[in-house]
Amino acid sequence: MAADDQAMTFEQSVQAAIELDAPLNERLAVIAAAVRRLNSEFADAVDRLVDRLEKQGAGTLAPARGEAMPGFLLPDDEGRLVSLAEILARGPAVITFQRGHWCPYCRLNAVGIVEAQRQIAELGGQVVVIMPERRKFAKAMKAAVGAQFPFLIDMDNGYALSLNLAIWVGAEMERLMGLGFDLPNYQGNSSWFLPIPATFIVGTDGIISDRFVDPDYRRRMDIDDLIAALRRAR
Repeated sequence: MAADDQAMTFEQSVQAAIELDAPLNERLAVIAAAVRRLNSEFADAVDRLVDRLEKQGAGTLAPARGEAMPGFLLPDDEGRLVSLAEILARGPAVITFQRGHWCPYCRLNAVGIVEAQRQIAELGGQVVVIMPERRKFAKAMKAAVGAQFPFLIDMDNGYALSLNLAIWVGAEMERLMGLGFDLPNYQGNSSWFLPIPATFIVGTDGIISDRFVDPDYRRRMDIDDLIAALRRAR
């Protein structure tokens, strides 16, 4: 790491990751490195969280490739109810779960998808982001990343729970995250549950053609893989 990288604030590191011309997971690694450089206690706690989730098999029971994507009816960032059937009537879908507007990894993940909006549209693809936050926060994130696709509100992680995607962050992470983030305010509850940031590619027949489910929120489906999966789902 260069000397000037060492002097960067966290937000400067996030902005550098957003501007980096590289695959999504390389850009996400820039954020992870900044977290470890600036707050090793937090980074170590994340490692312990991920280790716990992996040992528990978190996400392994989520809908798999070849299975039908369970339906939903969720409000979007404008308060309009949106169903899976409505989305699939317009084309194959990218359905991605994000932890919240406060999460820099989620912000960068959304930016990566926004950068590919034209390619996705050319394939007839539809994108929806699902977040467990109150509408004003989802609306703010959508505006911040310049998205044209809807951000759906999954209050209390109801839909994520039905897909076996919701996890409790644990007492240690609740304490550390609470120093900087007001999740009870963002989510309208004090459960400290978050979705695993999964991505599902769903064909117009409602069948999952590809998915990315990883309990380590520092990793996401790379955009090239997303585009290739969407092409296969047509």
